Amino acid sequence: MAQEKLKIGVYGFTGCAGDQLLIIHSEDQLLDFFNVAEIRSFLMAKSDNIDDELDVAFVEGSISTKEQVEKIKEIRKRSKIVVAIGHCACFGGIQSMYTGDGTYEKRLKAVYGDKINFEIDTPIEAKPIDAYIKVDYYIPGCPIDQKQFFAAFSKIIHGTKPVSYWFPVCTECKWKENDCLLLKGILCLGPITNAGCGAICPSHNLPCVGCWGLYDDANLKSQINLLLEKGFSKEEILKRFKTFGGPKMTERLKEVLEEEEKNG
Repeated sequence: MAQEKLKIGVYGFTGCAGDQLLIIHSEDQLLDFFNVAEIRSFLMAKSDNIDDELDVAFVEGSISTKEQVEKIKEIRKRSKIVVAIGHCACFGGIQSMYTGDGTYEKRLKAVYGDKINFEIDTPIEAKPIDAYIKVDYYIPGCPIDQKQFFAAFSKIIHGTKPVSYWFPVCTECKWKENDCLLLKGILCLGPITNAGCGAICPSHNLPCVGCWGLYDDANLKSQINLLLEKGFSKEEILKRFKTFGGPKMTERLKEVLEEEEKNG
């Protein structure tokens, strides 16, 4: 007897849609993706979409409107497994770099003016999807890595848990025998950023900006002190950390800085 195919949904919220496009542009794997599972909803890939009970929902994009909050909760309610794909869904994206700093209303008015009338969606500060629902697995990246996505997809549909990288970008840099940009006085976040990108930026002599999210065992205090010793100001360090760090990074930074102040 043939095994029943899992019902899959792919959804996008606030972001560039790069992660969904990466799946669509994976020509060699795309037919298998549709053949081994029943793709019930994938707006960018098919027109006959049905929003019903799902085994797995892959979600891209951060949540930035009240209507999106309700939608992501609805997706969670009818999905056995929810997977956040891409930086925006996992960490909030660049659009969340100032979330929680108390300037949201000011920034909103600067863009839309004093007479704000949103007839369709009501804007709120951008946050990752786990600010509102339980997320079972995370596939980071900006955009996600093709091989990592399909490896995780394969594990999930076969009932096993996808494994995240447990080391930072610095490890990938060493494998490629790259020169350390920090030793050259360049503000690089490789020591505190999740691996998985293949150290693509440092391999082209560009500093890591942290778009794969904070490494689980990252030592923020040590990284901040190292960058201060190299002559970078606290302002430019915090700005670089928060660009891709979002609300989670902001909270971690607050804890580190408060501890530093207590210790003098």
